[in-house]
Amino acid sequence: MRSGHRLGRRFGWLWGAYGASALGTWLAFGAFPLIAIQVLRSGPAEVAALSSVGAAVGAAVAVPLGPWVEFRHKRPVLIAMDLVRFAALLTIPAAFALGVLTFVQLLLVSVVVAAADITFRAASGAYLKTLLPAEDLLVANARFESTAWTTTIIGPPLGGAAIGLLGPVATVVADAVSYLLSALGIRATGGHEPPPGRARPARMRARDLLGGWRYILADRALRPLFFNTALFNALVMAVQPLLAVLMLGRLGFAPWQYGLAFAAPSIGGLLGSRLARPLVTRFGQHQVLIATGALRALWPVGLAFVEPGTGGLLLVIGVELGLIFCCGIFNPVYTTYRLERTANDRVARTLSAWAVTAKASTALLTALWGVLGGLLGPRTAIGLAGVLLLATPLLLPRRAAAPVREPEAEPAASRT
Repeated sequence: MRSGHRLGRRFGWLWGAYGASALGTWLAFGAFPLIAIQVLRSGPAEVAALSSVGAAVGAAVAVPLGPWVEFRHKRPVLIAMDLVRFAALLTIPAAFALGVLTFVQLLLVSVVVAAADITFRAASGAYLKTLLPAEDLLVANARFESTAWTTTIIGPPLGGAAIGLLGPVATVVADAVSYLLSALGIRATGGHEPPPGRARPARMRARDLLGGWRYILADRALRPLFFNTALFNALVMAVQPLLAVLMLGRLGFAPWQYGLAFAAPSIGGLLGSRLARPLVTRFGQHQVLIATGALRALWPVGLAFVEPGTGGLLLVIGVELGLIFCCGIFNPVYTTYRLERTANDRVARTLSAWAVTAKASTALLTALWGVLGGLLGPRTAIGLAGVLLLATPLLLPRRAAAPVREPEAEPAASRT
């Protein structure tokens, strides 16, 4: 990109804010289940509810927030969502210190954080589209992707060490502080944000809640990509608990080996994100989207063949490396493609609907695959998910689509 890929001071602050919150999230990875198990003595059903029920209810709570965000300036919404997550997470160490922490509080905090996450993602995509010209979006999204994988590599080991020394509640404090730092970084972006594309309606109607889904399903390019990403991500996440049961239980891998099997391959995501723009420049956006979307579906079925010992560990690392490398390329390309295909006055609702569907489908399939794992065994259930993933490339957009034509801006007088 011109000028050595410089995207400006405002993007630099936004990027730094993203990095701070991503690192905090990975530092606290697994903290809630550990608190439930070690502090509250919760059973398996309660621990599962933290991830499945919390995410599903959080997604339901976020449904009306997408339309609400659309008609507001996005930077204040981003700051507010960071502060909501900061405050919600801080209630956990406060309650722990006072000896009044309960499982219900953990569940409520997980719901609040899940809803705020979805709202933040919806607003951040819309804000990024106003911050940068269209030709810079892929570079920006690739930088976010590389930061995500970098924090995935360094966050869990640091978080694990902190948990060992200070306990899981300490990492929740670190996660909360990361959202405060993110809010400060977004505030520092400053500058002028264009007004929302449409005037705020006098009141929210029931049909407005489904506006994001209607927009996605009416678009011939977004519709297949929507189903592809929702199904792919949900199936990949659904087998993670079963793989943990298989590796840590029946196959006898040590916890450090299990952690290594998923931390080390994250380098593939970092490398893939660096290649996204050069590949698009050479082969074109649609070709890269189709190729990497198909290639990433080939890897997960290999997890059904893991065996004990070094060979099994290397198999998992190899499968995860290939999967994450392809995702590292695919994710920024698809994120940019989605933004280009979405009109400016529909971005927040579209991204909110997308995120709500992703959360809900992941929660649903995780629960379903838990049942299948109990009936068929974890290895068979993992293999079934891998076979279904082989069909997901059929849902990718068949033809390249041009960016949408934006509606003409309203005269300034009409907004006053």
